[in-house]
Amino acid sequence: MKKPLLWVIGFLLFISILLAVFLTWKIFSSTPPEPTVKRATLINPTGPTVIPVAGLESGQFYSDFILDLHYWTNTDEALALLAAEKTDFAVLPITVATNIYAKNIDIALIGVHEWKVFYLLAPENSSFDGWQSLKGKNVYMPVGRGHTLDILTRYALQKEGIDPDEDLQINYAPPPEIVSLFVAGKVDYAALPEPFVTQGILKGNGKIVLDFQEFWGESTGMPKRIPIAGLFVQRSFLNEYLEESKEMARIFAESTTWANENIDQAIEFSSEILPIPPSVMKSAMSRTEFDYIPIADCQVEVENFLNKMHELYPEGLPNLPDNGFYAE
Repeated sequence: MKKPLLWVIGFLLFISILLAVFLTWKIFSSTPPEPTVKRATLINPTGPTVIPVAGLESGQFYSDFILDLHYWTNTDEALALLAAEKTDFAVLPITVATNIYAKNIDIALIGVHEWKVFYLLAPENSSFDGWQSLKGKNVYMPVGRGHTLDILTRYALQKEGIDPDEDLQINYAPPPEIVSLFVAGKVDYAALPEPFVTQGILKGNGKIVLDFQEFWGESTGMPKRIPIAGLFVQRSFLNEYLEESKEMARIFAESTTWANENIDQAIEFSSEILPIPPSVMKSAMSRTEFDYIPIADCQVEVENFLNKMHELYPEGLPNLPDNGFYAE
């Protein structure tokens, strides 16, 4: 009786050892799970780009993480948040982001979504015969030097042999203030993004005398659009949370499409951030183009834009980014 019992005990011991070996192998040979994040933060300008994120703001799209959406009003604020790594994602003008990247803040462009929004506005009774018409005039532009409109305008003036610092007076102010000055008749020309262009036309008997997108295409031989703004990610976040970064790009693209297809709802959801009458905002959207394009499909266009800006106006864009500026 002892031999069969010993045999059974030995067999069970053998099976136990095999099971232990298998489980140990399984634990140490399996791929570690991908790191996950439960929350992510996106900062977005308070201007026209509130429209593409209206779908995110209103919870139209499901995501595996909770998105905290905040709005910035000036470049210094966005720069401080990015430098302190207090945000994971940011919507930024491409030229502004290029200068931020040059400050060793490691951000990467995921995709471009704003392509058309800039116009030159003048009073209804004024005459405009090209850039020479700006000589001796006061020209207002939003925010400050180094922004896209500033670089484009200075490039155009210098191309025509006009010294932007000597031959005219360039002033910088927040867009709502520029509109107020324009309505009061204190502005000769205003370079503005929509919807402030529409506000100036409706309130101040103004007219559009130049489409910056058409000017850019005609003067460079490129498409008549400008890679104005896009979605950026902190490189550290991208490296650690690749799947979440892809998820963010997906819902951001879907929100942009949703806003284009549901403009009335998008305007309504954006009204607290951008308190502009719905009729004005809807009219402005006819001169605005939001179309999310992954950086893999538009990197050449972005590089061409930055190269040209750097070549023609290095003061506004002193450094060109390397390949690290573009998300892979």
